[in-house]
Amino acid sequence: MLTRHAECFTERCKIHADTSKAAKALRPLKSPDGKTYYSIELDVILLFGLTELKAQIGWLEKVWLSSFRYTVSNRERAVYLAMISRKPYRGRERKLVLAFDVGTTYSGVSYCILDPGELPKIHGVARYPAQEHVGGDNKIPSILYYDQQHVVRAVGAEALQQHIIEEAEDKNWIKLEWWKLHLRPKHLSTPHIKDDDVPPLPRGLDVVKVLSDFLRYLFKCARNYIIESHAGGGVMWKSFKNRIEFVLTHPNGWEGPQQQQIRRAAELAQLIPRGEDGQLRLRLLTEGEASLHFCVTTILTSDALGRTPILCPDEPDEPDAQPDYQGVAIIDAGGGTIDMGVYSMKFSPSISFEEIAPAECRLQGSVFVTLRAQQFLKSKLVNSRYGTDEMIQRMTEVFDKTTKLGFCNANDPQYIKFGPVRDKDPAYDIRSGQLKIAGDEVARFFEPSIKAIAKAFEQQQKSSSSPVKVFLFAF
Repeated sequence: MLTRHAECFTERCKIHADTSKAAKALRPLKSPDGKTYYSIELDVILLFGLTELKAQIGWLEKVWLSSFRYTVSNRERAVYLAMISRKPYRGRERKLVLAFDVGTTYSGVSYCILDPGELPKIHGVARYPAQEHVGGDNKIPSILYYDQQHVVRAVGAEALQQHIIEEAEDKNWIKLEWWKLHLRPKHLSTPHIKDDDVPPLPRGLDVVKVLSDFLRYLFKCARNYIIESHAGGGVMWKSFKNRIEFVLTHPNGWEGPQQQQIRRAAELAQLIPRGEDGQLRLRLLTEGEASLHFCVTTILTSDALGRTPILCPDEPDEPDAQPDYQGVAIIDAGGGTIDMGVYSMKFSPSISFEEIAPAECRLQGSVFVTLRAQQFLKSKLVNSRYGTDEMIQRMTEVFDKTTKLGFCNANDPQYIKFGPVRDKDPAYDIRSGQLKIAGDEVARFFEPSIKAIAKAFEQQQKSSSSPVKVFLFAF
């Protein structure tokens, strides 16, 4: 009974239920003094989900009540936080952990300084070169410029500066983007991807070298940010010495050969020394697992969850449903790949997760939405004076940065504003420097990616040992 140690508990919420349907479960009993009383046995089942707080009273006679509406309070959110809170670092020496998320289109770095006895706190590198004037950002474009001798000339946001673009044209530098797709496993190749669709690497420059150059740049940015952002940052950095560990993420579908390439790139970038000792300082993590950790520590304890009304399903759960766990699907819709994982979320004795179906990976990320738009533009404007390679590229970039991000209704026409007002060609729906595209046509750019998500989930549902009731998207 809870009353035995009442001081250990606090009231979180009150549950009200109509018990009239349980009349048949009442049984007359006799008290020691001969009086008649009635008793009913019931189970109170509280399921705490990521997007759902469900309270349902189940009687042994299989009576299930209708749904109710509830909003998670700040106090209940604190319960979530307490259940997933980190513990003090138990190591004997200070250590730094750097986590690199290298994406097809954007990349970023997070870090954690581990001090003995202190609670770990995760920070993001929020300032990179060429982004200081806008207050910084947690990510940079995954773009590099190489000269003809394969020497790196500009990386990330620096590569988008106008004077860099002009210098690149004058000196015939090579721009690399979407280069991460060259690491993709052969078995993930699909008919919608042709070799010509992925910008090629220059002869003599392989993807491991490109990845190592990019990792080296991210490491430099992280080091500078830590030194500049912390009091005594220079001294702090020196205190790490060789006690820096690295976490690198990769898509779910990347297996042994791709992981070995990542490890070689880390060595080539001099993040870790060559050999077994160096590899012990490097951990690889699937993007699905990384998304799971992000959703658990961010969404569960966010203010957004506290403001969101939680709705239980109108249809009652099956009586034999197991109340101690819940299926959770994590969908990471990235630039190159769509990664999905399905986990069993258990609530007792603490929140824990177990993968209950093989992870899925689809090469249908956002870059392929842009690629389909580019192919449409080439076909539509093939006989127009605006159908040149340079103009198509400009329209594609505008679509990628604005039109694609703002699209939400297939019934509304969409526009690509690519030039000045004097640009027009009514025969091709170009007026005042804007190309008009029907909304349903733009929807078709997204359709293969959406179908890929549905197919991946269907496959995982077949392999899963429990039903999935919660969906979380990570972008």
